[in-house]
This record gives sequence, structure tokens and C-alpha cells, in this order.
Amino acid sequence: MRRFKNAINIFLQPGEFVVAQGSCRIRTLLGSCVAITLWHPRKRIGAMSHFLLATRGQRPVTELDGRYGDEAMLLMLRELARLDVKPTHCEAKLFGGGNMFPQTSSAHSQTVGENNGECAQQLLHAHGIRIVSESLFGEGLRQIIFDVPRGDVWARQIKPTEMGEPPIKETA
Repeated sequence: MRRFKNAINIFLQPGEFVVAQGSCRIRTLLGSCVAITLWHPRKRIGAMSHFLLATRGQRPVTELDGRYGDEAMLLMLRELARLDVKPTHCEAKLFGGGNMFPQTSSAHSQTVGENNGECAQQLLHAHGIRIVSESLFGEGLRQIIFDVPRGDVWARQIKPTEMGEPPIKETA
């Protein structure tokens, strides 16, 4: 990975999004959540969201909330528009949607992660944004680093077997 002096590192928590330019690196850790990265190659402006659920469902929307994929997308597009970035000129990359509890999942039901990943694909298609790569589904966590000036995104998947067992607490 190329190192930058004075690079700004941003860590996204679940439900957050950011639009950035300059020497920024955006990081996050995903399980069943999904991150969408958008990058404008000519302007070298990037956006990244970390959403928990595809949609909030039937509840009324008074203010957009980045915890939901459909709303996170609108929030990112709104901020990109302020910088005169058209969505169709961006490249998208998708990450996450992992199954965090494979031992308890039914083979016949869709997991939260699968629902999130499919939602992200549909949102990008609906907005005419080309997906250039994705690392979706599977099992476990993903560590993500988005190097905004270059548009590179690194993902490291950590399988549940690599996470180790949680410590056992003794009770008296």
C-alpha cells in the first residue's frame, strides 16, 4: 500500500457515510453490513457508506438515515452533487454482506448480509452507476481501506474460524 505523509484517516462506524477528496483513507469493519464506495476518477473524489439494513421498511422517513442502504445512497449522492459530481461518472465497489452466524443459518432463507448486498447492487443499477468490483457474501468479517486519491479499495476477509473463540468467563 502506498503511504502518504499527512494522510487523513477516517474510520466509518455503522450508519455513517463520508464524501472526501485529497489524501484521505477511509476505513471500516464489516460483518453483515455493506459498504458502497463511489469514486470519480477525473476529480478524484470518493464517497463511502457503511449501512446496516437495506431499508427501514414502512416507517415514515422524516430525515434520511445512513443506517439504511437506500437512504445512505441518497445521502452520498446529495453530497456528491454539491461537488458537481454526477453519479453516472462514478465507479462503484461493494463490500460486506457476510454471514456472521453460518452455523445457525437456514439454507432456504436469505441472510441480512445477502439482503444488504443485493440491495446495494440494485441501488447502483437504478442510479446508473457502474460496479467495477465487489467482494460480497461469504462468511465472517471484512476490513476495508479506501484510498480516495487513487480510487483503490483493499478488502481483507476474516473467516469465523480465523477470529478465534471468545474468552470463556467462569462463574462462581
